[in-house]
Amino acid sequence: MRRHFFIWAKTDRYRISRRGGGPAWNPLLAHALDTAACVAQLWDRYLPLTAWARLADAFGGGREDTARRVVMFLAALHDLGKGSGCFLHMFGTSRWDGPYLRQARAEWERQARAAGLPLGKDLDAQPGARHEHITAVHLPRLLGCTCEDCGGTGSPSAGLHTTAALLGGHHGDIPSPDTIGRAAMAADITEWLPIYSELIQDTADLIGVDLAALPQLVTPERPSALVLFAGLVILADWIASDESHFTYRTLTTSPPAWWNASGMQARAAVTRLRLDAWQPEPAADWTDLFPDTRPRPFQSAAMAALPATGPALVIVESDTGSGKTRLALYCAHHLAVTCGYQGLYMAMPTRAASNQTAREIATFMDRALGEQNTANLAVVHATAEATDFVHQLLNAGRTRTQAALDGLEDFISTPSPDDPLQRRAVLSPWYLRRCLGLIAPFAIGTVDQVALAAQPSHHWMLRMFGLAAKTLIIDEAHAYELFQQGLLEAAIAWLADAGASVVVLSATLPTAVRAALIRAWCDGHRAPVTHTDQTGPITVVDQHGTITRTGRTNNAGRSSQSDGTAPAELHTFIDFQPDPGSAALAAQLMDEAAKGGVSLVIRNRVATAVDLYRAATHYAQRHGWSPREIVLLHGQNLPRYRLPGEDLLIRRLGPGKDRTHRNPGRPHRLLVIATQVAEQSLDIDFDRIYTDLAPIDVLIQRRGRVHRHQVNDSSRPEVFGKPLMTVLTQPGADELPMVEPANPGEARSRGNPDGHVYPPYLLAATWYALIQRAREDGTVQLTTPADTIPLIEEVYGPKLTAVGPLGKLLDRTALRLQSDHRNEEGQSLSRAFRPYTRRGRSIPVTDLASGKSHGSGDSNGIAGIRAISRLSEPPIDAILLYKQPNGTLTYDPSGQQRADLVRHGAHSPARHRQQKDLLLNTASLPAHWFTGINALPLPETWPIVPRAALRNRYVGLLNPSTGACITGPIGITYDPVTGLTK
Repeated sequence: MRRHFFIWAKTDRYRISRRGGGPAWNPLLAHALDTAACVAQLWDRYLPLTAWARLADAFGGGREDTARRVVMFLAALHDLGKGSGCFLHMFGTSRWDGPYLRQARAEWERQARAAGLPLGKDLDAQPGARHEHITAVHLPRLLGCTCEDCGGTGSPSAGLHTTAALLGGHHGDIPSPDTIGRAAMAADITEWLPIYSELIQDTADLIGVDLAALPQLVTPERPSALVLFAGLVILADWIASDESHFTYRTLTTSPPAWWNASGMQARAAVTRLRLDAWQPEPAADWTDLFPDTRPRPFQSAAMAALPATGPALVIVESDTGSGKTRLALYCAHHLAVTCGYQGLYMAMPTRAASNQTAREIATFMDRALGEQNTANLAVVHATAEATDFVHQLLNAGRTRTQAALDGLEDFISTPSPDDPLQRRAVLSPWYLRRCLGLIAPFAIGTVDQVALAAQPSHHWMLRMFGLAAKTLIIDEAHAYELFQQGLLEAAIAWLADAGASVVVLSATLPTAVRAALIRAWCDGHRAPVTHTDQTGPITVVDQHGTITRTGRTNNAGRSSQSDGTAPAELHTFIDFQPDPGSAALAAQLMDEAAKGGVSLVIRNRVATAVDLYRAATHYAQRHGWSPREIVLLHGQNLPRYRLPGEDLLIRRLGPGKDRTHRNPGRPHRLLVIATQVAEQSLDIDFDRIYTDLAPIDVLIQRRGRVHRHQVNDSSRPEVFGKPLMTVLTQPGADELPMVEPANPGEARSRGNPDGHVYPPYLLAATWYALIQRAREDGTVQLTTPADTIPLIEEVYGPKLTAVGPLGKLLDRTALRLQSDHRNEEGQSLSRAFRPYTRRGRSIPVTDLASGKSHGSGDSNGIAGIRAISRLSEPPIDAILLYKQPNGTLTYDPSGQQRADLVRHGAHSPARHRQQKDLLLNTASLPAHWFTGINALPLPETWPIVPRAALRNRYVGLLNPSTGACITGPIGITYDPVTGLTK
């Protein structure tokens, strides 16, 4: 037997191998072959044509078949550094290892020493380094580099050193040159060289790689090739490390038999995980995908403008409810046909918006999957498991897996017309793991995932790899701060370099933002921007930088049109009213809708929304209302109570199943008081809207909820016959609205806290832009899309000028905004990776180093360096449970739902139910609650609740009678209706 056979890669910590009659450890060569086999399956079944092209240039001299084998071989060597005393000594030493492994270690060590492994006298006293870093330091020499660092006198093989560094990052962080250099002491190359060489030669012989030709073939220079290679290796390693898919190999069988088993088990694993690229029907047209509508003119124009081949950037600017989402899905289908993408990811501004749109994607998949029976649809955000929809997908996945085992897959694949979950969308629990949601062929989640993919966060390469094989759809593009815009531009440049496609949706998009997105796309393709004099709401940019603008700007339409046509324009009437205070405003709202009507009030802050709700419910009986006719919706409520409320509103105020008739569940009268969660991607229709003053793009978005569904027009109360939106202002001096928060340092004892939510300049500029358009009766008639671009450019373009107090207000707030913008731009530039420098040079692998100091995309990492998706301090997530008088912990104050806090198996249905319940009781505590006067105690100081399911979680216990916190974040109170208060 060769010595390297005794280098172990996995030990049977969970006794899976033992239960199947297998050995206690798996040889490194066996795991290497499993990983190579997974690469082969992913290459053939998952990677798009664009990824093949990038990897062929980087690892095969332009030949795809050669690159496939080379990448398989290189991926197989990712764990080479496990051939070192500092790694091998860990056999049986973990506190999780029982007597079984400790006994097995003694036998393994005896055999390994007898075979000649250079383990040293004391295996437990070896110099330490991470095994992936040992791989990175020694692999270039072993593969043929003859530079001085590799013990020779020749020129360095940059490709081999780059590839070794990428393999050194397969645990999530690409190491720096210093980190790699320090690993040299952990495995003496003079002792290990012949053993490594034997292993490498055996691996090359089995896979079919010519080692002599390798240095000339491995030339990864294009930035996206680095990310594609790293992501592919990580994914293949994760699959190959799953002991439910791969068995340990015994030394009584030969490596060729191992290689044969690896191929069969890899094929089964990829099949079980449904990691097959989307296989759309090329001949499918709009009516095949959306049989209930015909394409509208702007949709038809966009379809005609899509390139026949190659990737594209598509920017769609159209009114809320006009059909942008369907157009984006059509584009993704077309691009999957022409470019071979394995799926799509839809990035949404909020979790609530993701949950709502996920069902629409499931419906689309039912018609768009072609010959595929099923595909995974992942919902990617922190509380995904709290939603019923995700659990329906999980249950559908379990049902189909069992049916396939029973030979019933064809029988159950026929969709049921009454099934609310389109039967071809499923979800494997595997995709609930960190970062893996982006690997699923179809996925929807928050835009944070895209923002983190371009930063040095843990496993950023895997995030980018998942996106690079898809069409990325960015919804509500206007809703992101400048910092996020900068991160999105960096991600778009990477995706363009990788050959992916991007679709951007927005009701309102400033010219500067559109230009920045186009510039990022062209930078990624290293193509000049080819300007055009064309106009229109549809912008299509191909891989050569050629811009096409098209689409009729006067035909946006509303979603309820049954025949696909739309009215020429949408008219909304806007008036202004000083905010009279919660009590007076509540009385006005209830009196106005006394005879019927569905009204919405959107407040910029949770506190003002709660105040208005309390006033309305307090005075409801006096005005002839029932408290049940008043609904509060905001983000500072536990998902256990907020999600059912959102679903109820969608069912009652949405278009209904039959879009040609009024929703039969629509109430006669209802008052909804909400924050921004009501304005984004919730397809709900109101007769009347009130809103706090907000930036113009936000107001245009909010007005999309008034008279949204034309099918309701004939039944609206007479008083709400025209679409009216009242903008509430806080009166200030000189008849101007108060837009700045209080600041004693600037002699402002009074102020508007909304200025902490939105930049005061944008609030003042929006008010000024609208008031200038006021008619004699004081109202503004907003006509979209005709007024959209002029208003957006007026507010977001060059600073507005005025005289007197207004001019001073605009000047003062504009200076603050410019300073904030410079800070945000600087932050995005300093944090994000970009594929090319400003001079057009490819970024080297040494500049892609990441590490724990950068964080994992959450709240850890060094301040100022950590990877974040939003500049504001992230909230603290805490599980809130009720402690009953007898000591029992429950999810609800009444004590009817006892909390399940025991430990369950990793992927068992019981654990998924448990995690859903815990997420439903997880609150996001604002970061500013932990600073300043009356600050909450820091989470690190909270008492530990000794329950298995609560390990490493922040937990607060509540008094079931009062809702006051008695353990943990002392100082908060929770009410199931009004939410959290401090």
